[in-house]
Amino acid sequence: MAVKKMSVEQPLWHALTGYRVLTVLYAVAVFVWQHADYSAPAVAGGFLALLVVWTFATLRKVASAARCTLPFLGADVAFAVVGILLSPLVDVHNQVGPTLPSIWVAGPVLAFALKGGWRWAAGASVLVGIANVIEAGEITRPTLHNVLLVCVASVAIGYVVEVARASERTLARALQIEAATRERERLARDIHDNVLQVLAMVQRKGTQAGGEAAELGRMAGEQEIALRSLISTNRPPRQRQGGPGDGAAASAPVAHAGAGAPDAVDGRDGLDAFGGAEGPGGLGGAGGPGRIDGLHGLDGLDAADGFGAAEGADETESADLRALLAPYAGARVSFAEPGAPVRLPARVAREVAAAVGAALDNVRLHASPQPGQEAQAWILLEDEPDAVLVTVRDDGPGIPEGRLADAEAEGRLGVALSIRGRLRDLGGTADLVSVPGQGTEVELRVPKHE
Repeated sequence: MAVKKMSVEQPLWHALTGYRVLTVLYAVAVFVWQHADYSAPAVAGGFLALLVVWTFATLRKVASAARCTLPFLGADVAFAVVGILLSPLVDVHNQVGPTLPSIWVAGPVLAFALKGGWRWAAGASVLVGIANVIEAGEITRPTLHNVLLVCVASVAIGYVVEVARASERTLARALQIEAATRERERLARDIHDNVLQVLAMVQRKGTQAGGEAAELGRMAGEQEIALRSLISTNRPPRQRQGGPGDGAAASAPVAHAGAGAPDAVDGRDGLDAFGGAEGPGGLGGAGGPGRIDGLHGLDGLDAADGFGAAEGADETESADLRALLAPYAGARVSFAEPGAPVRLPARVAREVAAAVGAALDNVRLHASPQPGQEAQAWILLEDEPDAVLVTVRDDGPGIPEGRLADAEAEGRLGVALSIRGRLRDLGGTADLVSVPGQGTEVELRVPKHE
């Protein structure tokens, strides 16, 4: 569906159209009221008849800047000048007072202002002003007052139009940058949820296997570092201990955090912490939707019926968020849901479910209360009148202060992109609360859309 472009100046063109119609009718009314005072009423009436025809025939010309051409502007101001200069010939004894076109003459000047800005407006107003002085025969106070009034008003309007156009260009550029940034973040989320986790697993397993596999693991580690640097707003990653060439130390492990941990796969040794790549599938037992061998966001999105259904749904359709979150429940994950369906647009529901999956990945990888223990997680789904609220809580050790900022600076964007970025793109929020020794809670709130 085509989107109509918004324009700040378009209402001014509409106002000018109305002004031209009202003022030509006013000029006709003056002639009808005082036609007996004209020295040559036939000539005056003939000119006003032409002016009426011209005004109504050219209404489309003053409907927008694109239609208002320079030849039209020239002919329009010529009508005004001719009418002014004709006035002393049809009103020899100056019985009527106003010129034949009366206040209609400001219309062409304002059209110049809207089309070309204040410089065009100044030129047109000077031309009309000279015609008024010639018509009066001398520079009188009323004549000077009228000329200055038209000149100042048209120049001011022309300046406002130029500022409005500059603002529109700035806004359009800002929207383009925002759209590009959002697309970059979306791609970064996909890379984080898919490619980086595979590279992490390859690096880990290659180092353990040794031999030629170790070289493959080293190369995977280097590519992971490069990708993290690429998706973290072009900032170079901090040098990790051991350098990019040391496969065993390509990234330092982080063994703390929780539902909102810095990255779903932060340290390679965390992959096997709770079932991981070769275990039973993590907290959810079966691995939850979108997991292959314990990894989130790979090509197994259709492993769960709910996720597969939402993925194939039309963007105009809605999906029950309960069906997307239910597969996450398992031995170590409790899921509490309302009794009625929680409907959201299909794309929104998928993004919320993916954010919940990223939070649970961090629980699985980093939230063990003690070595050898698996963390317990709880998912609470609430259907509020104006928003849908999903809370993911764990009983892990919590996130040390400043760890999230450090992780983002190192290119680990699990929270920044996979969780907060997704909710921000949906117009929602992702709040993280972590108390040392009391676990971590991630609250996802997404507004309902009509």
